[in-house]
Amino acid sequence: MFNKSIRLTAILAIAAGAALYSTVAFANPDVGGAAMFEEKNIIQNAVNSKDHTTLVAAVKAAGLVETLSGPGPFTVFAPVNAGFDMLPDGTVATLLKPENKATLTKILTSHVVAGKLSAAMLMAKAKANGGRYNMQAVSGDALTAVIKGKNLFIFDESGGASKITIADVNQSNGVIHVVNHVLLPK
Repeated sequence: MFNKSIRLTAILAIAAGAALYSTVAFANPDVGGAAMFEEKNIIQNAVNSKDHTTLVAAVKAAGLVETLSGPGPFTVFAPVNAGFDMLPDGTVATLLKPENKATLTKILTSHVVAGKLSAAMLMAKAKANGGRYNMQAVSGDALTAVIKGKNLFIFDESGGASKITIADVNQSNGVIHVVNHVLLPK
């Protein structure tokens, strides 16, 4: 009886620990001061991030809300407001004008790759290819994941680089990797 009791206690302790580990280890990171929920889609989560207000405004202006709310899956390299602020003065305001919708759409879709690519997958693919992994964005433009030390950078066709600062923000329709710069198609 004593051995069965100890075994049962040990099994329950292991199960409780595993449940706690899975809750903590796989929880999405907060982004822009907001919780990100895996059961919500990319748009439902992005609108809550105070660091992505410019990106959300641009997605709305480009008419991409419905697309990025769709089933996907998508991998989105989501630039923070500070990344948009690094663009030349007046660029964002100009891009948000209705007459520049096509250009804005091209820029935004150059941040999206079809499929769900975790940071671990991107790292593994890059390591298997000499530190670089080439992808095609939804816009048709080339993106390259490059390992630099312990960091992962995404390069656009123009040679601009954006560091992944928050990886693996899982969504119901894909994954978001927060990046610090805006990627620009050629």
